[in-house]
Amino acid sequence: MANIKSAKKRIKVIETKTARNKAIRSKVKTAIKKVEAAIAANDKETALAALKAATVEIDKAASKGVYHKKNASRKISRLSIAVNKIA
Repeated sequence: MANIKSAKKRIKVIETKTARNKAIRSKVKTAIKKVEAAIAANDKETALAALKAATVEIDKAASKGVYHKKNASRKISRLSIAVNKIA
């Protein structure tokens, strides 16, 4: 455990940021799972709605620095391609 006051503060700040990042990542993963579930069920309407919601969540995560901009773009692209493949 740290003895210096500033180091103790950094530990607290990092714990707070870690919890925030975990929550954001969890939201993104849930949104992606909803899209993938709709794709598996061959339900294009639901998939499109879920894709829109997932895109918003992924963009928010990227803007907050949880995901890199290109990582977020890649996730959105792959989900869009998968949704567009539905007949």
